[in-house]
Amino acid sequence: MAAEMEHLGKDLLVTPFFAADEWDTLDLTQHPAGNVYRDEPTDLAAARGVENIQQALILRLLTPLGSLKDLGHAGYGSRLHELIGEENVTAAQLRARAYVIQAIAQEKRVAEILSLDIAPTTPDAPDRLRILARILVAGSGDPVALGLEIGL
Repeated sequence: MAAEMEHLGKDLLVTPFFAADEWDTLDLTQHPAGNVYRDEPTDLAAARGVENIQQALILRLLTPLGSLKDLGHAGYGSRLHELIGEENVTAAQLRARAYVIQAIAQEKRVAEILSLDIAPTTPDAPDRLRILARILVAGSGDPVALGLEIGL
């Protein structure tokens, strides 16, 4: 990892493509990927630097706010889960936007949200929202992208 990105940290990799739509699609990733035989050494993959912040934001957005309070992290997560069952109309999209901004603002490694697009995924999937964001990470001049799709 480049020295200028060390402040972004490292964590176990659970979002190998840095995009997600549900918790059940996320899991620990082995490195090297692929079929591994018993005698071949493997380890869990890690997200480092910019990849770590991408993963951290996706996990924060997918985690219902307050669900980790018993672990001492009552403020971790987002309110996106509150949109489940809502009709995909402008009001719900604006609420999703506010919830995403609120959650990303909790992450100290984010300097600025450069863009945030929230829209239905496709006309034939009116119960899903696509969230695309570009953020500026503290200590980095390059924008970081992340994508998330949620069901309403």
